[in-house]
Amino acid sequence: MNIDLKNSSIRTATKADLPILAKFLQILVEAERPFDPTLKDGEIFYYDIEGLITDPATEIMVVEYDNEIIGSGYAQIRPGKPFEKHESFGYLGFMFVSSEFRGKGISGLLLNALQKWILSQGITEVRLQVYDENEAAVKAYEKAGFKKLLTTMRYDISE
Repeated sequence: MNIDLKNSSIRTATKADLPILAKFLQILVEAERPFDPTLKDGEIFYYDIEGLITDPATEIMVVEYDNEIIGSGYAQIRPGKPFEKHESFGYLGFMFVSSEFRGKGISGLLLNALQKWILSQGITEVRLQVYDENEAAVKAYEKAGFKKLLTTMRYDISE
């Protein structure tokens, strides 16, 4: 599919976007299930999307292409730990681009818009979490300048 990014725009999500955002979240959950055996079956809501839309410390953005929402992501200001250099940091989550639009630069546009919002809040530290085995996502974030910081490991001792 040929994508002309001039036909795309990024805007703040509204409550009217909740149905498509809920759909995106379930697609994300299904995509992440192979990386995380601890996820429960059925619908999972990692977070309260409506609550994030109304939270002043969070900015959910959507990407539209030809008047259709094709992507989403959020930036949230979170407190740093007492021993860290920064008092607060920006956290990115809910990064999603519809499958037919992946690899077209949409996620980069979304990351830039979310980072601009974080900067507008006076914050320069940005973090996110990604499954280590999700190589495509890891590569995309590394291409955008992110570096690995910490690895979470698990072991089910009943096995």
